[in-house]
Amino acid sequence: MGLFEPSTRRWKINAISAVVMADDCDSEGGVTDSPKKGPTLSTSTSSFEALDPHDPNLSRLATTMFQKTADYLFGELTATQEDYRLLESMNRVTITKYSDMKQIAGNVARTMIDLNEKYKNLQPYLEQIDQIEDSVTKLEQAAYKLDAYSKRLEARLKNLEKR
Repeated sequence: MGLFEPSTRRWKINAISAVVMADDCDSEGGVTDSPKKGPTLSTSTSSFEALDPHDPNLSRLATTMFQKTADYLFGELTATQEDYRLLESMNRVTITKYSDMKQIAGNVARTMIDLNEKYKNLQPYLEQIDQIEDSVTKLEQAAYKLDAYSKRLEARLKNLEKR
């Protein structure tokens, strides 16, 4: 059975094996014969023995594999951590932006209220201006009619003088 223990970002394998004496076990229960140690209790089908010397190439490859696995996991966790930092930063900027927009919207609302109040105050004057405009239009029409009438009178007068 292999156990992993983190030690300064390196992973070590500890193998646990239980050596059982041949006379302590019965013929039915989980006892296998090790070529060097005799009968042992094994939880796997591997012939790995903790105290046996290992193939140095296999040990180096296992160490490299665990180191690279540790580096990969460290990189994945670091990338995830950076993603969360980025999201946190984006959230802060968004909060600030929405706060600014809320303040601008509040200012626009107050300005609209002020403008509506000013419009209500100007409404009587605007109505007077409309009335004056109507009166000026009527006066202008009367002036055109008077001008046309005076031109007709002038033409009659010239006709009378010619006769």
